[in-house]
Amino acid sequence: MTTRAKLTAYSALATALAALCMMPLLTTRGWLTHAFLVVAVIAAVGAGLRRAPLYRWTVPLGQLLVLFLLMLLGFAGAGGVLPGPATLRVLGQVFSAGLDDIQQYAIPAPPSAGLRLILVSAVGLIAVAVDTVAVTYRRSALAGLPLLALYSVGNGLAGEHSSWVWFAAAAAGYLLLLFAEGQDRVSRWGRVFYGGARGAAESGKVNPGGRQVGVLALAVALLLPVVLPNWSSGLLDSGSGGSNGKRAGGSLSTSLDPLVSLEAAITKPTDAELLTYTMESPLADQIYLRTGSLDQFDGTNWKLGSTAVTDLPATLPTPEGLRNAQVPRIEGEFKVSEQLGGSSWLPMPYPAATVQVPNRGDWKLDPLTRTVLPANDKAIRGLEYHVSALDLRPTATELRLAASAPSDIREHYTAVPADLPPVVAEKAKSVTAGARNDYDRATALVNWFTGPDFTYDTSVNGGTGNNAIAVFLQDRRGFCVHFASTMAAMARVLKIPARVAVGFTPGDSKGGDKYSVTGRMYHAWPELYFAGYGWLRFEPTPSRGVPARYTDTSGAPTTAPTQQATSAPQTASAAPAPTSSSDCTPKQRQLGECGTKDKAVSTAAEESWLLSGQVLGTLAAVLALIALMLVPMLWRTALRRRRLGGGGRRGPGGGPAELTDAQVLAAWDELIDSAWDLGIPPDESRTPRSAARRITEKAKLDADSAAATGRLALATERVLYAPPGQAATEPLAADVRTVRRGMLATAGRAGRTRALLLPPSSAQLWWRISDAVRAARTAVGTAVERMVETLSAPARRVRARRKRSAPES
Repeated sequence: MTTRAKLTAYSALATALAALCMMPLLTTRGWLTHAFLVVAVIAAVGAGLRRAPLYRWTVPLGQLLVLFLLMLLGFAGAGGVLPGPATLRVLGQVFSAGLDDIQQYAIPAPPSAGLRLILVSAVGLIAVAVDTVAVTYRRSALAGLPLLALYSVGNGLAGEHSSWVWFAAAAAGYLLLLFAEGQDRVSRWGRVFYGGARGAAESGKVNPGGRQVGVLALAVALLLPVVLPNWSSGLLDSGSGGSNGKRAGGSLSTSLDPLVSLEAAITKPTDAELLTYTMESPLADQIYLRTGSLDQFDGTNWKLGSTAVTDLPATLPTPEGLRNAQVPRIEGEFKVSEQLGGSSWLPMPYPAATVQVPNRGDWKLDPLTRTVLPANDKAIRGLEYHVSALDLRPTATELRLAASAPSDIREHYTAVPADLPPVVAEKAKSVTAGARNDYDRATALVNWFTGPDFTYDTSVNGGTGNNAIAVFLQDRRGFCVHFASTMAAMARVLKIPARVAVGFTPGDSKGGDKYSVTGRMYHAWPELYFAGYGWLRFEPTPSRGVPARYTDTSGAPTTAPTQQATSAPQTASAAPAPTSSSDCTPKQRQLGECGTKDKAVSTAAEESWLLSGQVLGTLAAVLALIALMLVPMLWRTALRRRRLGGGGRRGPGGGPAELTDAQVLAAWDELIDSAWDLGIPPDESRTPRSAARRITEKAKLDADSAAATGRLALATERVLYAPPGQAATEPLAADVRTVRRGMLATAGRAGRTRALLLPPSSAQLWWRISDAVRAARTAVGTAVERMVETLSAPARRVRARRKRSAPES
């Protein structure tokens, strides 16, 4: 491998190792495969462009163009196969969505297309920068700057998820790159001696002391922080300093968007226990644990609209819209496990009246949505707290008679984007055509969603924007995020104040009044506003969750737990039939989780470019076309290396070695083919001397190149015409390279590019392939004839015997 090839490989490796520090940023690792492939393609493009007779500054431009095309193929496939206005528009939309996701997601974030685009393109840009500095301009030491930038950003975003392993990997990649360049620099000085006997050392080797210093420095960088006092900042700092959930002045600044973050948890559920609680109430198995709500819908996402937070008070303010707070209370003791994410909001029954936590200063309250947020990433891990919640029990009759919401509530919570698809309003009005009040409209929507027309399916792509809602209403398949966001949007169209709440469905009973919440209980549901009662939960997701008590159509209040999943019958596709097995609890039947124990849980595949057949097919076709175009160049390069490999050897004694006839003729053939590639086709009617004169004149060679051409012609004539024993001893390989450099110097840029990429002498490859195919066809035909002759020989012998034995007439 040449030095430039080594530098190219080590540059790509250093970028890939540095990119590992960004692994904790997303919940899945599939984007790394995409990023590594992009790094490899950029390295290959750089290697190819550097072999062309181009200016050095054009190499990074070509790499950036290829990176842009790769991003179009990977993330704008919906806009078409070929680059154009549609693909650019789609790519811009994906990138804009990624910028929004950065502000809304916590670390690790779900692998949305926008986030993957930003990460992969960032790694690609760093790969271009490292390759340009280290390989194109041979300044490997400066390549540490973009690598350091990549590591610093990734490690800083990862926070407590970072690890010293990523620093070790990035540093090791940088050291390998430095060693490769150092070996190249030393080899240019010639043979290196270490003080031993003359000739004992090999040229091109770097003193092992340099490697030892580099490895020792890396080891010290990793081990020194262990013995030194704890510092609050640095490259290896994984603390969360400054990453709390508030800005100066008490305004909210969190990267958590719980609704969208739910998608990864719901589509890839786990049985890990997140929290346990004790609750003495006959309705404890029907109480949701709410973490927060999202009150703003911009057509792309449901977001937390409020920005003001306050210190967590001992008694929470009266819930918004509640007329009478003097109602019974539900007391609960909660304990959070280490499995629940550090950025998670506090799970509580709604509406909570008081919250007792050990360190009240670690928590903030959003009064508008009654969301309790952590002030630091470690506030919730292992937390034990007590919640006293209001036990609201409105009846269906009371909700039917509820007054209209205040104008400020109605204005804020019925706002929908101007580009909301018309199908949302059409379906909402169609489904609720016979309803006379907001409550009946809400229950009509619940019954429609939980009816036989919709199917709970976690394999559907996530998303809560306008396009996702339109697709969901068309396909009628999705999970709780789709049901909750769509019903909330439809309620707003009907002028019912609505928002989307997130949290957990009721926990599984552990016996008595103890319950356990696992990763399978993440959930989202809509909350609708009714004057006098505030925000009330509705459950539109089939086979998941527990219907609210007030969705019972009877007018009398009820305190008994309902055993129906919905007010409309469920089909087998919407709610799996419960098993008669004794280990299937009523709660499992209610959630539609009964069935065989080995029932597979469907999981959603990451929305990745790797899953797109169109992108894979296009990329495969492009790579095949590029490989086909590179065949002539690669064949000529390999042929030139084989022909000139032994053309300049020295004998054992240090003097010139005699060249064989085959080596001389190979050097002459390479001269003829090199001239052919640069526009001087061969003329087989000429003698070597005449051919050399023709090449010298047409190529306008200088004196040194013309002399080298003459030596090649003379050596060839000796092989062809002189008696044996007149073998050449001159280094003909060097003469061929001298002549070739002379011809390249006089050829134009277009001629040099054609000679490199599409050399005319590569037609010989086609001739050889044609000859091989013709020979193979002839051999196959001969073999078939022989086989037929062998198989038919017995029959011919029988006919011959019969003919001989037949009596003559």
